[in-house]
Amino acid sequence: MATSSINSTNSSTSSQVSTDVYNRVQQTMASQTSAAAKLNASITKDQTKLSALGQLQSALASFQQIAAGLTGNGLSTSAASSAKTMLTASSTGTAKAGTYAIDVKQLAQGQFLTSDEFDSATTKIGAGATTTVKIDFGAAGGGKGFVNAAVASKTITIDSSNNTLDGIAAAFKAAGVDVKVVKGDDGQYSLSIAGQPGAANSMRISVSGDAALKNLLAFDPDGAQKLKQTSAAMDAILTVDGKEIKSASNTIKDTAIAGATLNLTATGKSDVTIAAGAGQIGDNLKALVSAYNDLNAKLLKLQKGDLKSDTALNQAISQMSMLLKTGGGSVSVTKLAAAGLSQDKDGNLVLDDKKLQAALAADSSAVSRLFTSDDKRGIADLLSSKAASLTSTNSVLTKETTLTSNEITSLNGKKATMTKALTAQANALAALYTAQAQTGAGSALTAGTGKGTGTLFDMLG
Repeated sequence: MATSSINSTNSSTSSQVSTDVYNRVQQTMASQTSAAAKLNASITKDQTKLSALGQLQSALASFQQIAAGLTGNGLSTSAASSAKTMLTASSTGTAKAGTYAIDVKQLAQGQFLTSDEFDSATTKIGAGATTTVKIDFGAAGGGKGFVNAAVASKTITIDSSNNTLDGIAAAFKAAGVDVKVVKGDDGQYSLSIAGQPGAANSMRISVSGDAALKNLLAFDPDGAQKLKQTSAAMDAILTVDGKEIKSASNTIKDTAIAGATLNLTATGKSDVTIAAGAGQIGDNLKALVSAYNDLNAKLLKLQKGDLKSDTALNQAISQMSMLLKTGGGSVSVTKLAAAGLSQDKDGNLVLDDKKLQAALAADSSAVSRLFTSDDKRGIADLLSSKAASLTSTNSVLTKETTLTSNEITSLNGKKATMTKALTAQANALAALYTAQAQTGAGSALTAGTGKGTGTLFDMLG
């Protein structure tokens, strides 16, 4: 007789049941599994939205960085790398003209930890006793004490409501730690924990409570390690004209070259050339137009896809576009058009190079003031400020992201509870149906017509 397996919630073992019994369990629980499917669909929908909101945040932040670099004296200054596959550079206008020799010896990276593997992401781990997980951040080794006082420790509680891989990952995420449940090629599930870049952001995880969770999660970079470290937290290390610089991030602003930002992508050597003069204005305006059009393309893609009708996205599209249509009340749109800048029907910026070069030849300072001014009222100033406000702590985007993240945590908690209940019910049904098959008893739902046998609900009660 063919058999299937239904797992127990309280044991790693499973009892073998016939295919007929398995199919009867599925049929009886159809309505409950439908509810579970709807819950899973809601989680997937929210996760998709959260990812899309992250893409929106990233797109706005990337544009803001470029726009901010072209304000002030940055509009007439450029920074170029001789090896763009290794690093890119931008100038804010205060960098001194010249060529700088850069040697990137090491990129910054975050610590990466993985856990033991399990057959399921919803398997209960341990007895469910309340367990406290504390994560400290600091630099491993060195003998100067581990804790980085600049980064607050995080405390996470695990109990019977979330002592599964899914539950643990949700609890860590709620505390601001990047954790994912990963399914390997062999079908096994494990936790993947990613730390922030920088040597001082190494994680030390201490666990008090359930022994099984301690054996799963405890990690001391200078001591006992239950989690496996696949990469250590490291700083970026580079030299600028022979002087060594260390950075927790691969984006290095001002400290490597004053007035310039370096974005490191690979190790190796490159020369960075800083150039200044009115001739740079045209090239920098083209860079601004290109950056804005990249942003606009991303916004439109999200609007047609994962963020259709989303409030934060629509706000970003309308407010950025409105600045270009009105000049923010401080910039003449007519003068912008005369300098060659306009918008097409899709909201993209169009730069007429002939008009631009003619305007620059006539009065490059006047063109520059259209885009950036001492009172920060040029169109580049306004676009940079608007992008920053759209991603600020109090922005609609940030609030939406927080609400969506909290909803995912809540839904994962409901999923864990539902999984436990449905698994218990499925096991009870399997036991009942198997017993009936062996004894030739009556209906699966009534357990026969004899008195005192009891119903399925009596058994589950």
